[in-house]
Amino acid sequence: MKNYNHPKYKKGCPAYCPAALFIGGMTVKRKGKGNLVGYAFVLPAVIYMLVFIGYPIVYNWVISFQDATAFTLKDSGRAFIGFSNYKAIFSDPTFAHAIQHTFIYTIGCLVIQFTIGFLLAMFFAKKFTFAKPIRGLVVISWMLPVTVTALVFKFMFSQDSGIINTLLMNLHIIDEPIGWLLNGGTGMAVLIIANSWVGIPFNMLLLTTGLNNISTDVYEAASIDGATKRQQFFKITLPLLKPTIMSTLVLGFVLTFKVFDLVYVMTGGGPVDSTEVLSTYSYKLSFQQFQFGQGAAAACVLFVCLFIVALIYLKTISTSEVD
Repeated sequence: MKNYNHPKYKKGCPAYCPAALFIGGMTVKRKGKGNLVGYAFVLPAVIYMLVFIGYPIVYNWVISFQDATAFTLKDSGRAFIGFSNYKAIFSDPTFAHAIQHTFIYTIGCLVIQFTIGFLLAMFFAKKFTFAKPIRGLVVISWMLPVTVTALVFKFMFSQDSGIINTLLMNLHIIDEPIGWLLNGGTGMAVLIIANSWVGIPFNMLLLTTGLNNISTDVYEAASIDGATKRQQFFKITLPLLKPTIMSTLVLGFVLTFKVFDLVYVMTGGGPVDSTEVLSTYSYKLSFQQFQFGQGAAAACVLFVCLFIVALIYLKTISTSEVD
């Protein structure tokens, strides 16, 4: 039996009257039911992440410490060999070249696609008649499958019948066809150009969205105060666009650093490993040389690099929010 003489049930204290307690209990029950419904909607995505992303990552880490080859991959009791796979790839000169090429490729692509994407975003942020149709045409390159893009650029830069060599020779810039993809330096440059062609619309879309979210009232107030366009750009646009810029750079780094299909279709990592990157190096170890343990170790190195970038991004974002 409840003691309604208790202070919490006294008249004039509606928060603790029996009716209020009943309504409060019903509210808690409804909230709990709402949480269960929310969990039910999230559960399929969580299961998908665990099965198709979480399990492969964990399995990859496991076999990177095992003697996993074509002969032992199906064995349940594969020998644990510690860091032998990592020692093997770190002692391989091709691995060092793959890391170097991956960073060169990534940084080159980021510089080109972010710079041009930012300029296009500033251009399309202006209100003019054909802004949307032209922006739609620019986005087509991003919507195409990467394999199609790779094949197009491979044919464009081919030595015998490529349109680039034909155009340069007709303009009398070169005297004989250049083997763009048969030379390490030019091969990497062509890969950077091809990926930048895909990444420029992606950067443009993200940066355009960030620019549109900046209120025009801020610029009007700055103009009234006598601020020039240059001052508005460096004092208003860039500071307010900083979160969007950081997100664009990090996403661009992740998407570019883990590239596989573009490089594999255009050059296959050649000639003589001059365009080898971490993803193609891991693929060749696993599915051409059937050294699955070493291929998994190379993939883990790629994972660690991307994980470090993600941590730096989260640290930067948290610091900017505190400021």
